[in-house]
Amino acid sequence: MRRRHFFSGLLAAAPMAKGGVDLCGCAPALQTQSGPVGANAFLTTGSRLKITNVKVFGVSLTPDSDRPYVFVKIETNQGIVGWGEGTLEGKAAAVMSCVEDFKEFLIGADPMQVEHHWQSMYVHSFYRAGPVIGSAMAGIDQALWDIRGKALNQPVYKLLGGPMDPRGVRGYYHVRASSLEALKEVRGRARADGITCVKGGIPGYYEWIETAASIKRAVKAMEMLREGLGPDIDIGVDFHAKTSPSVASVIIKEIEPLNLLFVEEPCPPENVKAMAKITRRSTTPIATGERLVAAYNCRELVEMGVVDIIQTDINHVGGITALWKTGAMCEQAGVSMAPHACEGPIGGLATVHVDAATPNFLVQEICSGVVPEMKEKVWEEWLGFPAMRMVNGRFPLPEKPGLGFELTEAALKKYPFGGTKPMARVFHQDGSVAAW
Repeated sequence: MRRRHFFSGLLAAAPMAKGGVDLCGCAPALQTQSGPVGANAFLTTGSRLKITNVKVFGVSLTPDSDRPYVFVKIETNQGIVGWGEGTLEGKAAAVMSCVEDFKEFLIGADPMQVEHHWQSMYVHSFYRAGPVIGSAMAGIDQALWDIRGKALNQPVYKLLGGPMDPRGVRGYYHVRASSLEALKEVRGRARADGITCVKGGIPGYYEWIETAASIKRAVKAMEMLREGLGPDIDIGVDFHAKTSPSVASVIIKEIEPLNLLFVEEPCPPENVKAMAKITRRSTTPIATGERLVAAYNCRELVEMGVVDIIQTDINHVGGITALWKTGAMCEQAGVSMAPHACEGPIGGLATVHVDAATPNFLVQEICSGVVPEMKEKVWEEWLGFPAMRMVNGRFPLPEKPGLGFELTEAALKKYPFGGTKPMARVFHQDGSVAAW
């Protein structure tokens, strides 16, 4: 085509834009139909189930909680309902609003098409999901899997190909003991309950370059953990991204003789090159990932061989679908899975289903102590059984269909939503912002 003919063609096409033709591709044509856009393509292949409503609940166990639970309930035309969780610390109201936004993606659609809905929520949000969208998707996705399992009369882990271990899912509790004597008490209780793994934290907050005294204090705290808990209990230590790469490298080198199961988040997970620097300097396994969304955000960490363990959270990463994909990606690279779970019982139980069908699964977190806490008594009140409590060191596998529990809206009314509260804001002595 000659140049002048090319431009005359463009000029001839220009008036068409006024008639609705989008020359830049920025305004896709919408389909007119009942139900979500695109649903008509599946009318002859889908199930007879249809989503009739999506509800979202904020649940505050205490009025000032910075992490009120965000629960999602999806109702269908055949009476099957699904529950999911999208709790996001410090941003509950934002997630609840996002779930409301996703209603038009779902109402009128077939709930059995879980992958299709996940793709639509992720891709059609256009801007790639961060923690708010990821958490909203997580609550919806878990509820869809719950419906899928109930409709097929199977626990979700069996739909995923599990179980890998009929004894259940190995887990760990948190240790909140500040003395050698208290740690020895924890050790005795753990042994009696068959618990083989616990996690502690690193004390204090750290500047980019730290004093010898500060580093010594951190090392001493971890040495006390090992001494108090003994050689037979695996120990993970969460640095919570409070240390710079330089400080983390020094501390991790000092604690290599403790044979820890892992060190978690020695620096922020988005700083992949810094994490790689720490890993090269250490023989202790490095874990991270609780703040990452979707399998895509873990890809660089896995491909570069930066970490040994990925800890994505089912309530933030995008639900069962995203956690399952992350695990599959990690398996191919020889990376283990130890998912984070520090929110409510629905996400915790959903995580156990994925763990049970994951060949590279290592251990499952629950943010509770060896002795049950108030929140777990509430969970039992809601669900009718001691949710996320281990038996002989393992989380039992549910036998009921779906995620394995029933929940009523009435049970949640005792704990009304107290509104979004900010998470802790920590500062150094000079007023500068501290990581935690």
